[in-house]
Amino acid sequence: MEKVRAAVLGATGIVGQVFMWMLSDHPWFDPVFIAATSGRRGKRYGDEVRWLLPFPMPEVIKNKRLEILNLSNLSKTDTPLVFSGLPSDVAKTVEPELRKEGFWVFSNASAMRYDSDVPIAIPEVNLESIHLIKKQGFPQKGFVITNANCSTTGLAVALAPLKKFGIEEVTVSTYQSISGAGYPGLPALDIGGNAIPYIQDEEKKMRIELQKILEIKAEIYPYCVRIPTLFGHLESVWVRFKKSVEPVDVVDAWKNFRLKSVDIPSMPDKIVDYSDADDFPQSRITFWGTPPGMTVYTGRLKKESGKIGFVLLVNNLVKGGAGGSIENAEAFLSLYKK
Repeated sequence: MEKVRAAVLGATGIVGQVFMWMLSDHPWFDPVFIAATSGRRGKRYGDEVRWLLPFPMPEVIKNKRLEILNLSNLSKTDTPLVFSGLPSDVAKTVEPELRKEGFWVFSNASAMRYDSDVPIAIPEVNLESIHLIKKQGFPQKGFVITNANCSTTGLAVALAPLKKFGIEEVTVSTYQSISGAGYPGLPALDIGGNAIPYIQDEEKKMRIELQKILEIKAEIYPYCVRIPTLFGHLESVWVRFKKSVEPVDVVDAWKNFRLKSVDIPSMPDKIVDYSDADDFPQSRITFWGTPPGMTVYTGRLKKESGKIGFVLLVNNLVKGGAGGSIENAEAFLSLYKK
């Protein structure tokens, strides 16, 4: 297919960098409009970005010129599709305007995530939710599709294959990397050699989003902790099911978890990758997989007192961030445009 011209908003932030990295050689999307703050207009992306990802910046994006977010200029670029890495306070104003102007907006921000007609989409989990864009007026009008909060994403992916057993209760503790706080993020004196047992609104987001994404009424009991690792969110999970479930049933459900109905290039072959190694998974593997960072890793599986327990690892910037938005855009094109 001919590549779709796309815009990236908030391109110099840490989530924006993941957008630029993943789009640098994407088979479907061509990032032609790269937006940042007004003082950077016309400057080279490679000169203006403090690259934070654990690999070199792709050469192909270094010479791209930065623009300011201006609806008139954006409209002139013939760019129908917008990837938003904007902070939520900015997205709250900008994204409804983009939708009003007819753009297809794929957002990492939480600003519109809880609107009843806006999907919180994870294609392998709730592909059908994308059809909510019709309630926003598509195809006559633009729309917004959001991805879930980073910690919710990993949990939803790990639980989706287990939904058939009847999820009644979920207790989860998260151990979230500092990259989840953005850049410059937390002061070193706050997080260095420390763990902070509070992340504003994170636990509320997990409750609301998990119930909406999985369409369940289960009780959700989260605690969210910030820890001094760079990348990846680790989560310990206990689940109570309606049916009797053994660890072997869980492993089998994860192993056979597939979505074959649509073409989504960024969806990994192994959506959930389980290992029975005693010390698996660890934050250091968060960029493993193909595509890198899109697999959810699970381990430490056991059954106690009738509950199933396990540990999961999700890449908060890729699967739980920009990669989730790109995957949503791929799913949309597969459903409506191919």
